[in-house]
Amino acid sequence: MLVLTGLTPGGVEQVIGLIRSTDPAVVVVHHDLREVDRGLLHRRLRDADSDTTTTLELAHGCVSCTLREDLLPTLRRLAGTVQRVVLHLDPVLEPEEVCWSLSHVLVDGQAVADVVDLRGVITTVHASGWLDDATSDETLAERGMTGLPDDERTVAQVAVGQAEFADLIVYTGSAEGWEMARTDAVLARLSPAALRLRLAELDERVLLTELPAEARRGRPDDVHAPLLRGRPPLNPDCGVRLLLFSARRPFHPERLHDAIDVLLDGVVRTRGRIWLATRPEAVLWLESAGGGLQIGYAGEWLAGQDARAWERVAPERRAMASLGWDPRFGDRAQDLVVLSHDADPDEIDVVLREALLTDAELAAGEAAWSALPDPFGWCHEDPCRDGTAEADDLTVSVEQDNRGEDD
Repeated sequence: MLVLTGLTPGGVEQVIGLIRSTDPAVVVVHHDLREVDRGLLHRRLRDADSDTTTTLELAHGCVSCTLREDLLPTLRRLAGTVQRVVLHLDPVLEPEEVCWSLSHVLVDGQAVADVVDLRGVITTVHASGWLDDATSDETLAERGMTGLPDDERTVAQVAVGQAEFADLIVYTGSAEGWEMARTDAVLARLSPAALRLRLAELDERVLLTELPAEARRGRPDDVHAPLLRGRPPLNPDCGVRLLLFSARRPFHPERLHDAIDVLLDGVVRTRGRIWLATRPEAVLWLESAGGGLQIGYAGEWLAGQDARAWERVAPERRAMASLGWDPRFGDRAQDLVVLSHDADPDEIDVVLREALLTDAELAAGEAAWSALPDPFGWCHEDPCRDGTAEADDLTVSVEQDNRGEDD
């Protein structure tokens, strides 16, 4: 099975056409979310002989529940009955979350990934305009891409997430030389293990059998995995640069909050682990895309835990913690990677270091740190806001046969 995604439907359809031309028997599964605001989803199944759409009614407009209740069982039913499936994601879906569900959500006692061979994720990128999308602060709703009232994700979050998780990036459309060079420089650093090809360069060998050896093939990274996965180029190119920020002292929460804008202006992506002085046990995960940023709880540092905690974590994490162990702070550390296209990484580094505790604050000790002002909740988004999402059921309603329609 291949997972296929991209912001531009036309580019995705071009890749589907190529796949179907090399393997006419492939089954293409797609859930269309365009009418989700009306409580409707449309599941489309295409193969060499038929093109069938099923309409699903959402009780309360919960996309995640609908996909869990219909997408996964559909793939489970196809397993063992067809040789190859292409899972065509709606433009607003991020492949990492879908792939996580394939591996962890049980259907009839098994995860879908236990009965299908997930070969990889293909992301289409329109050569002209993708970088603007990846650095935008426009929401999906403002772009007219989602009708869900509680979906406040940005276009950048989806564009970056789709490309970052790809095993194969396919350029569609055309762009001026400079724009193309900058876009390629960004993607070489955002998803360095992915193969990047133009549409005309695709063939059966690439599409069906030979994704890169380093391909993640739908496996999300652990929070404690190395941040420079895939050995991205560290040299600047077309003004695009990577900054690796590391420090062995905690952030002052209020100063970090005040410094957040430096991670949003002229920056494509920031991701990594942070340590706040007011929360000595908590590993916090920081992630930004374009004009939006999130900070959330991601577990606990090994420092301060008992010996059994070491046995519960992956061997790679134990090795990394042991190699970098600090006599006072253990494995606590700041580790961030910032991918900038229109900002000075040296200035970002200076601003972040100014947000760390000073020598005097560090010497005051953890009892004093706990009294510092802390504007962060356990899950923080910038710009600061509150938001909740509901989860409800769906029912399957109308069956419609589109047999004989043009693809």
